[in-house]
Amino acid sequence: MADRRMNNVDDGDRRNGDDHERQQDEDDESDEFDELELGLSLGRRGWKAGLTDGGGNNGENQEWDLPQGIGESWLYGRQVPTRQFIARRGNLRSGGEELVGEIGMHQDNDATLQEEVCFEMERGGPEMDKDTQHKRPKVFASVDFPSSSGAEGTNQPAIVEYVPESPSRLSENELAYYLSLFSNSDAVGNPDNLSHGGGTCEDKSNVRNTEDLEVRMDLSDDLLHLIFSFLDQKDLCRAGATCKQWLAASTHEEFWRCLQFNTAISQQNFVAICHRYPNATELTMAAITNADVLVMEAMSSLRHLGTLVLNKGQFGDGFFHALTECPALTRLEISDASLGNNIQEITVYHDRLQNIQFEKCRVLRISIRCPQLQILSLRRTTMAHVSLSCPQLRELDLKACYKLSDAAIRSAATTCPLLASLNLSSCSCVTDETLREIAFACPNLCSLDASYCPNVSFESVRLPMLLDLNLDSCEGITSASMSALSYSHLLEALFLDNCGFLTSISLDLPHLRSISLVHLRKFVDLNLRSPVLQCVKVSRCSVLHRISITSRAIEKLVLQKQEKLATLSLQCHNLQEVDLSDCESLTNSVCEVFSDGGGCPMLRSLVLDNCESLSVVRLNSSSLASLSLAGCRAMTYLDLSCPYLQKVNLDGCDHLENASFCPVGLESLNLGICPKLSVLLIEAPKMSLLELKGCGVLSQASIHCPSLTSLDASFCRKFMDESLSTTAVSCPHIESLILSSCLSIGFVGLSSLHWLRRLTLLDLSYTFLMNLQPVFDTCSQLVSLKLSACKFLTDTSLDALYVEGSLPALRELDLSYSSIGQSAILKLLAYCKNLVHLNLNGCVNMHELVWGSSDHNSSDITVASFASNLTPVCDDKEGLKKSDHLLEFLNCTGCPRIKKVFVTYKANCSFLSKINLNLCKNLKEVDLSCTNLSILNLSYCRSLEMLKLNCPRLNNLQLLVTFLVHVDKSTFLLKAIFMKIDNVISYLLQSNLATLYSSFASEKSSWISFFIIFLENTKVAIFRALY
Repeated sequence: MADRRMNNVDDGDRRNGDDHERQQDEDDESDEFDELELGLSLGRRGWKAGLTDGGGNNGENQEWDLPQGIGESWLYGRQVPTRQFIARRGNLRSGGEELVGEIGMHQDNDATLQEEVCFEMERGGPEMDKDTQHKRPKVFASVDFPSSSGAEGTNQPAIVEYVPESPSRLSENELAYYLSLFSNSDAVGNPDNLSHGGGTCEDKSNVRNTEDLEVRMDLSDDLLHLIFSFLDQKDLCRAGATCKQWLAASTHEEFWRCLQFNTAISQQNFVAICHRYPNATELTMAAITNADVLVMEAMSSLRHLGTLVLNKGQFGDGFFHALTECPALTRLEISDASLGNNIQEITVYHDRLQNIQFEKCRVLRISIRCPQLQILSLRRTTMAHVSLSCPQLRELDLKACYKLSDAAIRSAATTCPLLASLNLSSCSCVTDETLREIAFACPNLCSLDASYCPNVSFESVRLPMLLDLNLDSCEGITSASMSALSYSHLLEALFLDNCGFLTSISLDLPHLRSISLVHLRKFVDLNLRSPVLQCVKVSRCSVLHRISITSRAIEKLVLQKQEKLATLSLQCHNLQEVDLSDCESLTNSVCEVFSDGGGCPMLRSLVLDNCESLSVVRLNSSSLASLSLAGCRAMTYLDLSCPYLQKVNLDGCDHLENASFCPVGLESLNLGICPKLSVLLIEAPKMSLLELKGCGVLSQASIHCPSLTSLDASFCRKFMDESLSTTAVSCPHIESLILSSCLSIGFVGLSSLHWLRRLTLLDLSYTFLMNLQPVFDTCSQLVSLKLSACKFLTDTSLDALYVEGSLPALRELDLSYSSIGQSAILKLLAYCKNLVHLNLNGCVNMHELVWGSSDHNSSDITVASFASNLTPVCDDKEGLKKSDHLLEFLNCTGCPRIKKVFVTYKANCSFLSKINLNLCKNLKEVDLSCTNLSILNLSYCRSLEMLKLNCPRLNNLQLLVTFLVHVDKSTFLLKAIFMKIDNVISYLLQSNLATLYSSFASEKSSWISFFIIFLENTKVAIFRALY
């Protein structure tokens, strides 16, 4: 509501001033709002600001007291009209100066709010009327508001929404009624000093007792408390300006236990907040210039402060001495700050401090004397000397303290006998002598980070309690250093990345769990033995030749891109995943490691991608489920005996010649990417899909897959009858069999199809078959038969279809580009009435397609004869049931010798919906009477002379690049005029209305006549276009 009132004030300023002045006013009010929001966090106490005379009054500072118990939400909700009123009285300085003085709390100023509301209502005018049309003014009712000090709450104003008339139209009694909702203690200021104009509120006789009126929101205190727990302190201040209930919830002490200040704040307000919340336990100050002064001022109030976090600033001796005034302080964090004056030593002394973290601080010398200190971090701090007197210190972090000398580090660490963790990363001065003395003085040291310390070789360093060791980028580490590590029997984690002179590692550590070996350019041999080893990271070791790992805990091993790795020995009982991608030097002996008895009995996934040295792969594993051999181009022999193998990847195995899968648990297998495969043996009880497409030299195939339903052996030119017979016997459930381009299949192979009782799809395209009688005799369930490009078929090859009635379930027949003649095709159309799809594409022996008529003279067809072929449209289902032919799709694309196509109503092809005559370059005459034909394609039929259609349901006629002929208006005959019509679509509705839309261009004539013909008893419309 406060933001809404502020917007109204901005709107008034916008109407009265230019853009620059408006922006200046907004900046001034924003500053005042920030001060006020900060005040909200103080509650009723401690918020002090003054209103100085701006020239309209006597110039003296006036002290304003909020009534006792008034919440900040009331002040925030009334700030805009109050500011406007006081500005007219001259009580604000110009230019947005800071408010000074004090706002006290006096009970005698009980009529200010009434005077203020009277003034706002009586100023009237169109602006006030316009504002009240878009928002509802607030009035207050009495509610109980708890005091922050724990005293008994007093009746405070709650916000009540009411929608009155325009303030300028309020009667005196109505105005008095609204003002009566305010109790006497809810007003601010003196009514004698707030008179304006002549508007007064003198009638107080109708004042209501508001004690019985209490309006609260539906949100319970517990629910509101839960919601506010997700807000930061700035949002809590804004929420507290909404109403008194929200103010009470937002100022709850629990939300203000951690005080955070990220912007500049005055000392007066900071101290007031500290007095308001004395039980705060954490204080965070970031980027505040006078942070040291503010903290020292707050020490007396924040007696329970346990954590102090400071970012940026200057902190001198006085600040650190003042820390002793916080007896509960246990954690101190200072970052990116200057400590002291860079001349004297800084001393930190505190009896209760347990955690000190100075990061990226600038200081000359530092002395820390904290008897209870356990954690000390001085990382990236620029001191040259550090003195420690911390007998309880457990963790010391000196990372990147590059100015500390070796002696300074030694003297600091050796004074902490209980030290357990030490970080010396990037301390380039550290030597082995310092580490030896630290190991002697700190026997409990269990974590050491000496990364990026070039002078450390770790020889003769004995750390028996060490658990975690980081020697990353230590150039002094060699194979001799590993002998010192053998004394650390408790070592669990070891990091040796970028140790360029390390050549070999041989460790037998019973507690080692993790080891990292990255970018070791001279590393050759790795030998690890640990029963609890779980993680081994080896990467970019370009000359690594041998790896031996013994562990009962490791489950995943990744050794990618080890180009020189040739020998691998694993004794890992629980190992489940291994990735050896791009290990180009691995030999065939690696298969023994992953077979039964090789040391990995629980292996589930194996990746050997791009292992180009593998030529013979033999795996016998009872646990392997996934195998990838992609890119193994040198592999010629594959023998898998993995009964639980479910996935295998052979992409890129171009030279595979012999493959055996006996037994495997595969459900599908694609060997079409192995063009040189010649011998295949498969025993897979669960396999349902097998693809051999492209195995052009496959001559021996023994397939034992009782669950197989689909076999694609297309382009297997050497696939013999014997292989087909064996497969048919052992795979009786095959439903789809593709033998396209299997040139070696003959009569014997087809005779074995009687074992396939469920065969529904048979593809014999591009074969040399002449006798299909075994197919007609045994494949009674066949639904689709594809004989495309069977050049040796004759007209008698299909006699069994239309003479004997074989294949009663046949629905799709493909004779494209075959040698079938004209008579056989006409017999198929006449007698194979169960066909739904018939493909006759590219049949060179078909000269004409006449269906349903024995004599059809196309040269002298008149309008009468055209009309005689018309039949009524069958709209009901009974008419369709009378048809005895189920053909729906007829494709005759690219028949080079066909000249005419006649389909009369006597053909009884009521289901025929699509005819494709595309690319029939010699087609001249088309006469169709098909009641349900919807799509007709005559594109690229350049010789078309006559087109007659009795197709009432036709909605798509394609005549792309077709040379039509002129229309004789008397006979509707077509004569050529060389018209080229592109992208023609014809819509023929049930009313026989034909609409033809085209974009056309002439080739030889400048005048083009384009006609749209309405068939039967419709009007003739002729459109002429000048090109």
